[in-house]
Amino acid sequence: MGLYYRHPLSLEHETGPHPENAGRIRAIESLLEAEDWLGLEALEAPAASSEQIGRVHDPAHVAAIEAFCEEGGGMIDADTIASPLSFEAAIRSAGAAADAARRLVAGEEQFAFCALRPPGHHAERDRSMGFCLFNNVAIGAVEALAAGAERVMIVDWDVHHGNGTQDIFYASGEVLFASIHQSPLYPGTGAVAETGEGRGDGRTINLPVPAGAGPDEFLALTQAVLAPIARRFRPSLIAVSAGFDAHRDDPLAGCEMNETAFGEMAAAIRDLAADLEIGVLACLEGGYEPTALAKSVAASIRGFTDPAVSPREAPSEAAEPHRDRLAAEWELD
Repeated sequence: MGLYYRHPLSLEHETGPHPENAGRIRAIESLLEAEDWLGLEALEAPAASSEQIGRVHDPAHVAAIEAFCEEGGGMIDADTIASPLSFEAAIRSAGAAADAARRLVAGEEQFAFCALRPPGHHAERDRSMGFCLFNNVAIGAVEALAAGAERVMIVDWDVHHGNGTQDIFYASGEVLFASIHQSPLYPGTGAVAETGEGRGDGRTINLPVPAGAGPDEFLALTQAVLAPIARRFRPSLIAVSAGFDAHRDDPLAGCEMNETAFGEMAAAIRDLAADLEIGVLACLEGGYEPTALAKSVAASIRGFTDPAVSPREAPSEAAEPHRDRLAAEWELD
């Protein structure tokens, strides 16, 4: 059915009394282990190589983070903490995404979920921020291209905009970055006018939603905007920045998603990937209420892998403003 990547070092990235802490992984794995990993094969994540990380991040920045951790770590910025083993945890988090992407592009598997920390989508080419050290989904996407993928589509449904992923691929013609996120909210990026540049012009698609947005808005944007754009773009892989902090119980935002809706979004992407005959890579991002996070991860894995999970048809009017804006460029009916 697919792969589940994990590593004990995810528990050794010490952040203290911080929303992004090891309890997130413990909550997820307590639920999944009790359900036999929902049929996925559990694998220990390999370490990403210097080459794999260096395709995305400035090598001097990577070396600086490694040295910072070796020296004991501390606060990188007001939100982001590193401890002595954080670098080792981060290269496993990145390595999971890279290994999974390579297997998916080779057709060895159809689905992989990388449930490691630290998360990644705020990390820019030469800057760690927003709880993130290295950009895992970006490293996975570039590994996919190196393994023969022609194009990769990244769908980011974390409630916070993935500024790092956008920054890394802003001028890329091979990677389409699409984000559904609450606005206004940290980090303050993700406006509809941010569409890419150069070869990447039009390949950044931001779909901001207001506080209070919930299942209808998120699912409608997936079905009525992202799916038809994907069919035009024809990616060789869909990579999901799977954050679950849009859940109504999450303390860091104000959206109204629930675990059932995350499962429906995953099922919609599963059906899309099946139509395109490609695989799906999911990388854990946010989600800071442990019970809601664990239930949402489980529901998403079921949606990604179980044909019995069928997404309802969301009301299209929830997506109409964004769809109308993008209709001409992407020839949406």
